[in-house]
Amino acid sequence: MHVTIRPFGNSKGVIIPKPLLAQVGLQDEAEIEVQDGALVLRPVQAPVRQGWEQAAQAIAVAKEDEQVLGDGPLADEGEWQW
Repeated sequence: MHVTIRPFGNSKGVIIPKPLLAQVGLQDEAEIEVQDGALVLRPVQAPVRQGWEQAAQAIAVAKEDEQVLGDGPLADEGEWQW
């Protein structure tokens, strides 16, 4: 598909057709980089562990945060190498 590069303030930009945005899952933000001489747009990846804090709080509120293994030593703990 051929697009026109247009002035946009002190920069330049292109209009990306809606079907192309939908096809790759782009909405309001994107990651952009130069790769092998081409501009590459990708959907923004959620940060690692995003939402873990809220999930842990919900588990604690529901009183579902008891220890699974207990407090005692494990049977083969003496054989572990660090």
